[in-house]
Amino acid sequence: MATQSPPLPRPLLMVLALGTFAIGTESFMIAGLLPHIAADLAISEASAGQLVTAFALTYAFGGPLLAIFTANLPRRLVLVGGMAVFALGNALAWASDSYAGLLAARVLLALTAGLYAPSANALASLLAAPEQRGRALAIVSGGMTVAIVVGVPLGTLLGNLAGWRATFAAVALLSTAAAIGLAVGLPRSLGAANAPPSLRERLNAARLPGVLPTLFVTFLWGTGTYAVLTYLAPYLGQVSGMPLEQMSGVMLLWGAAAATGLMLGGRATDRFGARRVVLPSLLALMAAFAYLSLLADLGHWSLVVVAPGIVLWGLSTWSFFPAQQSSLVASGGVALAPVVLSLNASFQYAGFSFGAMLGGLTVARLSAGEVGWVGGGFELLAALLVLVIARVRPAGPAAIRS
Repeated sequence: MATQSPPLPRPLLMVLALGTFAIGTESFMIAGLLPHIAADLAISEASAGQLVTAFALTYAFGGPLLAIFTANLPRRLVLVGGMAVFALGNALAWASDSYAGLLAARVLLALTAGLYAPSANALASLLAAPEQRGRALAIVSGGMTVAIVVGVPLGTLLGNLAGWRATFAAVALLSTAAAIGLAVGLPRSLGAANAPPSLRERLNAARLPGVLPTLFVTFLWGTGTYAVLTYLAPYLGQVSGMPLEQMSGVMLLWGAAAATGLMLGGRATDRFGARRVVLPSLLALMAAFAYLSLLADLGHWSLVVVAPGIVLWGLSTWSFFPAQQSSLVASGGVALAPVVLSLNASFQYAGFSFGAMLGGLTVARLSAGEVGWVGGGFELLAALLVLVIARVRPAGPAAIRS
């Protein structure tokens, strides 16, 4: 008689997911608050956008290094302490009355977010039986999806109604609740098992055939996406004259499209294979960004005309993501999946950082309407690199369906 697996510890997984929800909300909501922050701190929107650059760059490099330095600490201490400091970082952002203070708070937030997310996923894998790990990871990472669909629009709405500082205060409360839940729910016996990958493991995985070029596809995708997302509010103000009070509705539309893209991308990857999803997604994303900038070059348009580009953007940028992860797992092997996916997160946020910086330069020297051309150019480069990889490393049916 087969042994029945123990039930998933759903309450604890939901608390872990509350942490990823808080991190996702804080990470993405700033795009809708950029004009408010710039006006309040008396800085340009391009300078305000560098808050995104600093966060993403720190997440890409500082988070993994911090995870390596804390690898031998008990996971309970890392998770509870990381989420508590994340709450503190949001409180500092709420209290900041200068650009330097807010920038420092964002760096602290990125360090703790980069430490918490991989540790939470590692713990989810440890808490579940092997045949239940996929569901456990889906619950924890689902916090990020819910943040995109619900947290970001609500955060933007709160920022419009009560000021941008109120959004950081709300995330501080969420993070505090998550830290308390983890402190109560996590057993004290948790050791350093399933710690994030070491630096040597990451470097060895990057040397595997096909892994590094595929990671650069992630970097180019992230660069193009954040060149546009960071300056979406200024773009909409220029193209449609949209008041900032309507930004939460736009973020809700984008978030709903993104969640749909994640679902469709995952299913399409299972059915058709990663390579047959990655390339069309990148080309569709390039078309969405080109459409948005073409509208800006042609004149003034209502949101009804702009909306299809935003929907296609949300669908395509997140349908790419599960397919790209599947492609990396196929290149590195299932046994090294945690390592290559950790590398993928670093390249993703490095791209976010570079994209926010390039978007800022574009806004400062040209206009917010031109960021779509920058984003579309990087998606084209990503698509061309995918074609090169496919030509250098041709795949049979089994690999295509990876």
